[in-house]
Amino acid sequence: MRSLLSAALLALSFLAPAVSSQNESDSDTPGPEELRPTVFNGKDVSPLKELTGDTFAASIKEGYWFVKAYSPYCTHCKVAAPTWQTLYEFYITSEPIPSSQSSSELQSSLNSFHPYYNFHFANIDCIAYGSTCDRFDVQKLPTFVLFKNGEVVKSLVGTKTLAELSAFVEEVLESIKPGSRPKEGVRLPEVGAKEVDTTAKPDNPAAKDKNAAGGIAAGTKHNEVAQAAAASVETKTTAEATDTKATQASKKPSKPIRTPNPLGASEPLTAESFQDKVTTTQDPWFVKFYAPWCHHCLAMAPVWEELGREMKGKLNIGEVNCDLEVRLCKDVRLRGYPTILFFKGGERIEYDGLRGLGDFVDFAQKAIDIGDGVRDVDAAAFKLLEEKEEVIFIYFYDHATTSEDFAALERLTLSLVGHAVLVKTDSAILADKFKITTWPRLVVSRDGRATEYDALAPKDMRDFRKVLSWMKSVWLPLVPELTASNSREIMNGKLVVLGILSPARSSEFAVAKREIKQAALDWMDKQATAFRLERQELRDAKQLRIEEAEDRGDQRALRSAKSMRITMDDSDRRDVGFAWVDGVFWERWIRTTYGIEVKNGERVVINDEDNKRYWDTTISGNYISASRTAILETIPKVAVSPPKIKPKSTISRMESLFFDLRGAAYSHPFLTLGLLMGALGGGIWGRGRIKRGRGFAGFGSSGGGFFKLDGKDGLLGGSAPGGKVD
Repeated sequence: MRSLLSAALLALSFLAPAVSSQNESDSDTPGPEELRPTVFNGKDVSPLKELTGDTFAASIKEGYWFVKAYSPYCTHCKVAAPTWQTLYEFYITSEPIPSSQSSSELQSSLNSFHPYYNFHFANIDCIAYGSTCDRFDVQKLPTFVLFKNGEVVKSLVGTKTLAELSAFVEEVLESIKPGSRPKEGVRLPEVGAKEVDTTAKPDNPAAKDKNAAGGIAAGTKHNEVAQAAAASVETKTTAEATDTKATQASKKPSKPIRTPNPLGASEPLTAESFQDKVTTTQDPWFVKFYAPWCHHCLAMAPVWEELGREMKGKLNIGEVNCDLEVRLCKDVRLRGYPTILFFKGGERIEYDGLRGLGDFVDFAQKAIDIGDGVRDVDAAAFKLLEEKEEVIFIYFYDHATTSEDFAALERLTLSLVGHAVLVKTDSAILADKFKITTWPRLVVSRDGRATEYDALAPKDMRDFRKVLSWMKSVWLPLVPELTASNSREIMNGKLVVLGILSPARSSEFAVAKREIKQAALDWMDKQATAFRLERQELRDAKQLRIEEAEDRGDQRALRSAKSMRITMDDSDRRDVGFAWVDGVFWERWIRTTYGIEVKNGERVVINDEDNKRYWDTTISGNYISASRTAILETIPKVAVSPPKIKPKSTISRMESLFFDLRGAAYSHPFLTLGLLMGALGGGIWGRGRIKRGRGFAGFGSSGGGFFKLDGKDGLLGGSAPGGKVD
């Protein structure tokens, strides 16, 4: 599954109390002060342009636009804000052409940054305009996106230093106006500074690289610099006098930000450091619990070290030696080594996927993305999400939804990592699409097919464990890929239509997968229709009994008929699931289990894991092909008891006999109970007869035994040591 933008937080009505309760000194939420003009190098600087969803496309359709996508509540965005503001002020006040040139060579009105390069800076709030950010594929905040005439040119993801952003801007400006940027580079100001000496030598490390473009034009005459400096002092004094509040706010100490995994390594954790850094903080941690003598742990160690380097500055990576930290590992209740857990805010989930570097990184990135909460979407954003995700949980809320409801929703996010996407919405369009009439409501959309969580009251939506249990039952796609991590979840407890496909044959693979998915949809529709008809028949039968009792005037029968409960008997129904498996990757397992060679083409089997058997032919004896017709014709023939098509076994004959007997016992429980009681009674009766016979023989024979055949004691009830017992 591919990661999406996870910048959404709780609804504004839920966030307001938390935000307002912060001390003023710790508040980083944008306020009116930040929207006022500032001064840099003695020049007035207008506020950074804030784009909206309505004005975005029209604003960026011409020229170059360097846009920062951010969230006002994102920690990394707050860290990047002063750097971004300084970069903007520095460039917007620069003069591309030395002002010593005559006006005949260049009009002074054009000797400014915007007109000369047609290069602009802007912001967009991805909390307020999430669908707009989705359109240019923002997956992490902050992201700096360069547009040219409305099209994305390049994106810089994550927090960047002033030197990194400047090097990128210089490269773009040099490409717009070749030769306009000096080769010696630029002298950048300190972050937050309001002036810089442009006559000094550049100290930007990025500008010293030969591949980086140069800096702004130097060469302004000394007297012009002096005049500019004097004007800067005068203007700065005026600005400070008129904007004292903004100046004081900028000097207030900000809350320290801890960069995750600053060293790019897996940190060894003790019981004390684990308590201090993991369980009592909101910081996310990916932790490996291992033992030095464990072979699997040793094999995974290099991959875990590489993961630490890969997640530098992104996610905390840790490890616990359970030979040294026995009590800690006991408290965690490990089931084996290595065990890998993801922790955040007192919650944890176990990683049970494959253990390659790519698998770890993919899971870690998805876990990071859920950090900012459940994303709020509108109809347009949901449509884009449907194109990327197979399983989406949608939480519908309205103005009456409480903070308690949202808090219960937030507890679900961590458990869904690597399985499905959870979003929330108050969109009337989506409510109409999914036929929502009461709020809050939870719906899962799997490949476009919606299923609603059956909650009778709002309090049922707050029962975290029940909701999560339902989500686990439906978080697989309609036709998931069978892997080592989800095989038990897919195969156990039901018949599974398993497509054995080869992704290498792209055209055949696409057709076969589409056919299996359509067969799944048709089968589900057929089962839903049959369920409704059966329930209607039971209701009609109840109504008929009521009418007959009324006609006879039998009040006792009438009360009995009205008190009848309509219950559906599912004992003879088998759940049917659908999946596909990569026949090339799992070739050996498929050949030994089903005797199928994937090179011969796409095939389908119907697997019954509980009874260790499968079917690979239709009622006519042909192989089950990857077509909805063959699949839908075969399922009813094997879902009945006994099946109308003879199954094949995935195990040996002795094991098969055991499962056959077990299946017969499940199918005929009363008969099986009678046989067992009869066998037990017969055994007791036979034992008594043998004892009486032995006593009689003891009086009249010196042999002391009742049965003796050819001198072989113990064949029937003897005590010969080492005898075979079946």
